[in-house]
This record gives sequence, C-alpha cells and structure tokens, in this order.
Amino acid sequence: MPPTIAAPRRALAVLAALPLLALAACGYGSQAPDDGTAPVAGAAKTDGLDSVRIGYFGNLTHATALAGRQRGFFQKELGGTEAKYAVFSAGPSEVEALNSGSVDIGWIGPSPAVNGYAKSGGRNLRIVGGSASGGVKLVVNPQKVKSLKDVRGKRIATPQLGNTQDVAFLNWAARQGWKVDPQSGEGDVTVVRSDNKVTPDAYRSGSVDGAWVPEPTASKLVAEGGKVLLDEADLWPDKKFVITNVVVSQKFLKQHPKAVAAVLRASVDTNAWARAHPAEAKAAANRQLAADTGKALPESVLDAAWKSIRLTDDPLAATLGTQAGHAVRAGLLEKPDLSGIYDLTLLNRILKAKGDPAADDAGLGPVR
Repeated sequence: MPPTIAAPRRALAVLAALPLLALAACGYGSQAPDDGTAPVAGAAKTDGLDSVRIGYFGNLTHATALAGRQRGFFQKELGGTEAKYAVFSAGPSEVEALNSGSVDIGWIGPSPAVNGYAKSGGRNLRIVGGSASGGVKLVVNPQKVKSLKDVRGKRIATPQLGNTQDVAFLNWAARQGWKVDPQSGEGDVTVVRSDNKVTPDAYRSGSVDGAWVPEPTASKLVAEGGKVLLDEADLWPDKKFVITNVVVSQKFLKQHPKAVAAVLRASVDTNAWARAHPAEAKAAANRQLAADTGKALPESVLDAAWKSIRLTDDPLAATLGTQAGHAVRAGLLEKPDLSGIYDLTLLNRILKAKGDPAADDAGLGPVR
C-alpha cells in the first residue's frame, strides 16, 4: 500500500493551507523579477522547449539557485530555451506547483520532498541532485535561555508545521525526553510555526524565545541580539546533512531529460564556481535575494550565514532517510517507502564527465 501521512484529513487540509498563506507576499508560483537574461541568440532550443520553469526559495540555503540565476549559468546551459523562475516561501507549495506542472524543476528541502513523494505513492517527483548541506541553527534569547535544558518551557519558532526544521526540532526535543504534540506544538516546549519573514519581528517583540531556522534567518536573529545555542550540523556525522536538493517532476524527467541535464550541469557548474570564488558567489546570491525580495542582506548577516552553508552536488541520500525517520517518530508521517525517490543517472553522468566521484543514492534509486 502507498504510504500516507498519519495525521487526519483535517490536519492535512491545514498543512496544505499553511504554505499558501505563507506565500501571500510573493504569491503561489509567482514570477520573480526579470533578471535581464534571455535565451541565447541563435542557439537551438533544448529538447525543443520554449522555456523551463525553475523554482527555488529566497533563502541562502538555496544559494546554488540564487547565484546560478544571477550569473546566468542556467540560461547559458539551456541555450535557446528560456529559463523562467518562480520564488517560493514553503516547500509544500513548490511540490504542489511541481505536481500541477507550473514548475518543471526546483530546489527544495528534504521534508517536503519526502512528503510529496509519499503522498503521491511515489509517482510525482524525483530527487535528481544535491545542492546544500548545513545552514540551520537554534538561536535563542540569551536573557531567557542560558543552556540547552533551559529550552524546556520556552516558545521556539520553526518555519512551518512539518517542514524540515520543524521535524528536526521535534526530533531534538524528543531526544531530550520532552513531550510535544506535533500538530498543536503544545507540550514541554511550545513550538510556534512562524514564517521566516516574520520570525525576527516575533523574536524582537518577545513572542518567541528562540527559533530553529535556516539561514539567513538564524543570522538575522543573532543580529537582533540572539545567541546560537546549537548548530544542527553538530548533530550529524561529519557535520553533513541535506538541507536542499534538486527535484523534478517524473513526467518532465521522462519527457525532457536533456532539459533536466542542462539544469543539472548548470547547478554543478555554479557550485564549482562558487567554491572557487566564494566572495563573488556570496555577492551574487545577495543580489538575487535583493531582486527577489526587494532587500539585500546586511553584510554582517550575509557573512555569518554564508559560513555555515556547504554547497554540494551530492544529495547526501543517507541523511534524507534519517530525516524521514525523524518525521515518523515525531508523528508527522507514517513510515514511507522511499524506494525510487532518487534518480541520479543524469547527475552521475555529468560528474563522471568532469572527473568527479559519483553520488550515492543510498539504495533509494529507481526501481527497475
């Protein structure tokens, strides 16, 4: 039988509604401002397509997409096919856009990828590449929280019910021996689901005592006087865990593999360029953030956030399985069958051509 979410239908309706509300500022599947790039004059269209629609978040954990767009890597690889973009605030909304066909390929966190795959019975998406590791921290008010044990009884924000950071915090709280209702967030610690855009205001007003959040929100809280109490990377072997992957609809992957390969080549090239030119990559990502949100990050916030993010082509598949297990233990997901969630065929072909080692799908590749 296909895996299903453990929560009742009413809870699923709430989960579906939350991301749509979170997208009020940028709109479901909204087009980000035109960055001035255009299809390469005289170049052939990739797979005969007029355009490829690419989704991502306005977070630094999506730095590959931000910098790759800003520097024209995607458009260069797509040639005469136009790279179009949509900026999202929540993973479930991007999965919905992928399922509806309004987005073809995108950058997304592990929890929405797992949920989207599980709820569709393994029919709607594939993870085809990696993008980033790390960049998630527990930041607290140092006047109220002096140590990890002091988190008990406090109000801690996460970006969204069931999102990657929400699952991570619920799992961490359970490991402390604390009980929290996963749906309401009530318990030994109160989990406040708060959009990343408003969490710094909530912290400033005192309505939350801290937050388990991705960059750059974590560094924004530090700029408000917060203290990093825990870096999630410290909880993982070798300090590596997937925070962002590249996903594609299975239909698009089957019909347009050349277009998927072009976007993946651009992703790999962007990461290589960013590792070789970190200052330029950081600046490019910030310029794209400014174009997408209307405001660039202050240099102090940008510098602090960038240091904790590791760009990687490897999707770190073994850690995705672990994260799925965290969601199951938290009561947000029935044990899913993740067989076939990865198809790294195109990625490994690209990596081999560049002389790089192949990425491992941890046994979760295509079912033959």
